[in-house]
Amino acid sequence: MVKVLSQRALNRATLARQLLMQRSDMSVIDAVEHLVGLQAQTPHSWYIGLWSRLTDFQADDAAELLIDRSLVRIALMRSTIHLVTAADAGALRAVVQPVLDRDLYANATHGRPIHGVDMKVLTAAGRDLLAERPMTAKELGERLHAQGFDVPPATLAYAIRNLVPLVQVPPRGVWGRSGPIAHTTADDWVGPLSAPAPTMQDLVLRYLAAFGPATIADMQRWSGLTRLREVVDPLRSQLLTFRGEEGQELFDLPDGPRPDAPAPPRFLYDFDNLLLSYADRSRVITDDFHRHSFRPHGPVPSVVLIDGFTAADWTITQSGDTSTLKIRTYAPVSEAVAGELIDEGRRLLAFTHPQSASRHVDLVTDLFP
Repeated sequence: MVKVLSQRALNRATLARQLLMQRSDMSVIDAVEHLVGLQAQTPHSWYIGLWSRLTDFQADDAAELLIDRSLVRIALMRSTIHLVTAADAGALRAVVQPVLDRDLYANATHGRPIHGVDMKVLTAAGRDLLAERPMTAKELGERLHAQGFDVPPATLAYAIRNLVPLVQVPPRGVWGRSGPIAHTTADDWVGPLSAPAPTMQDLVLRYLAAFGPATIADMQRWSGLTRLREVVDPLRSQLLTFRGEEGQELFDLPDGPRPDAPAPPRFLYDFDNLLLSYADRSRVITDDFHRHSFRPHGPVPSVVLIDGFTAADWTITQSGDTSTLKIRTYAPVSEAVAGELIDEGRRLLAFTHPQSASRHVDLVTDLFP
């Protein structure tokens, strides 16, 4: 008989894979590799994702790895910018390239104009230009257009971004610094892929190690790939299967952790992998979160997990030399939980705003009618 995993059991297993049950002593490189990258389309918020997962993490621990090219930011799963190791940049891109191809040709803005362009000629021209030096999308598109490609420059740049593995070069993404969104090819930045590209099955196994237990729909949502049942079915003898409370089939690695323990409060960043990597996100995201957090024209909320689930959100404001962290819970919390939230919030402020002369944590409750 197939074992049923309760929502709480699924939550705890997920938090353990995501290094959110307890902070890990892994190195930054090992953690990023284990997590199969961190979503990182914003230049700096992903540092908080590492801070919440690693013991004694300092921003420079990751910033220096970006500068020395051990870590890169590149379009991968779901055609979204991810922070990955140099080794994974080419390897993962090779597996998820169909996602970026589909994104280009189905794109509402760029899909129609790019049809009829000789892609071999275009990509060769793009590579030659980027071999000169890193360029912004605007400059790359304009220079390609000047070479006679009768397509809007923005579309030309988007095509190169999707067809050629490009990395965003520092200082973009370096903590405490800023810079243009300039790109060069992954081959030029970190060298060509030397090891064989992983298979689809390798990708599924890595996903389960970082995100499992999971359904096939979850795997497809995370990667952007389709028809993964054809990949998973031959792996069944290597995997455990469970049922969720709604009857969904869940796959997992035999040695995957599935703890039964209290979960500490954790502050997530705006595009945290935990929130975006499942077709069914109810293992973490609550109805209260949807009612409270989404603002039609506001920023993506930053989430606080309480007992493993989305039960609050957070913002930081700066006024002069004072930084204030506001934690908004969706229901009253116990005195003990309030103390844990404030303590963790103070540590977060010390990480994000170490130069502030004064740092405050405000804890408020916003009851939804």
